[in-house]
Amino acid sequence: MYKLKNFMEDVVAHKTDSILKMMNICKCEKCRCDIMAIALNDLPARYVVTEKGALFTKMRELEQQFEVDVETAVIKAAVFVGKSPRHDK
Repeated sequence: MYKLKNFMEDVVAHKTDSILKMMNICKCEKCRCDIMAIALNDLPARYVVTEKGALFTKMRELEQQFEVDVETAVIKAAVFVGKSPRHDK
């Protein structure tokens, strides 16, 4: 059975967790999901269907510019959410 997956979701989730450890903002699940949603909307989707496709996308992840783009999107989203979280403090 084939499964369609946006590989970028995994990359952004991993990067969000590592960046949140270094930032002094709310780390609740709501804020984490808001950060990921904003970052994912700023990044191109990387859909994969087969293992071969997943491996190709994984190789792309190693490219330096790809890494910078993901980090930049996550940091921008974290700063935005940190300034105005959508919940009570």
